[in-house]
Amino acid sequence: MPDSTPSIAPARPLAPGDAAGRPRFVHGALPILAAALLWGTTGTAASFAPAGAPPAAVGGAGLTVGGLLLLAGARGARNLLRGAGRRGLALLAAGALAVAGYPLAFYPAVSRTGVAVATVIALGSAPVFTGLLAWAAGLHRPSRRWGAATAVAVLGCGLLVLGGADAGPAARTDVAGVALAALAGLSYAVYSLVGGHFIGRGQAPGAVMGVLFGTAGLLTLPVVLAAGVLWLATPRGAAVALHLAVLTTFLAYRLFGRGLRYTSASVATTLTLAEPAVAALLGVAVLAERPTPLSWAGLAVLLLALAVLSRRDR
Repeated sequence: MPDSTPSIAPARPLAPGDAAGRPRFVHGALPILAAALLWGTTGTAASFAPAGAPPAAVGGAGLTVGGLLLLAGARGARNLLRGAGRRGLALLAAGALAVAGYPLAFYPAVSRTGVAVATVIALGSAPVFTGLLAWAAGLHRPSRRWGAATAVAVLGCGLLVLGGADAGPAARTDVAGVALAALAGLSYAVYSLVGGHFIGRGQAPGAVMGVLFGTAGLLTLPVVLAAGVLWLATPRGAAVALHLAVLTTFLAYRLFGRGLRYTSASVATTLTLAEPAVAALLGVAVLAERPTPLSWAGLAVLLLALAVLSRRDR
């Protein structure tokens, strides 16, 4: 297959002697888990936004500013665009649309179905979509280990979130909301695979993430402006937006891109199911939430599945 064909390429494996012999876990799974830790702070940070701030505007502002920061700090972005070819540019455009589509689908899903249901569907479906799309693209057939670990992780995620004390009233059925949450999971899967394709072919992770998220930031800017930006003029609003932009977008996706260099996208999206575990612990420590025993059981199941999956990268 010629190099100009934008097929999904596997992540480059790290040889045993690479980087002074450090294990692949340090380069692959660990940065992705660190990114998930940062993403887990999103809900807690957003809860401090000023009253009346549109949820879509809060998420969109973080993506716009963080995406432009990623683009500004991207080295090799021009070389990536020049050497991508027509099909490669189309693949980058699809990835950017997927990045922009995630917050625009997820936050409306939250307003329709509640945080619990939207989180379970979006995060739980993303690894499944990623594995299936990678298989359809001819990258690899999902392994039994990945399938078992993903199933257990999704189960743990469901127990953790749906077992929360606040899940009852908010967990209502809405067909459109469920569809939007699944669309968010598909968006996550698509841009993870697109990023993994270019990074696996030797492109700098910072350049790939900069192009994808910088373009997505420009795409979401009109949505943020239309939703209203008065909340950004307040100290709390500005602090929340900066947290989402710098930590949960700029830093987190630089770590995620680095991890994709040594970890397949299907494994990476399963590892990021650590995000709701971090969010739950922050809810206890910062927001004084009281998880039910079912939630604690879900946390234990989720962490066990992630440990089994990350062991593959050791």
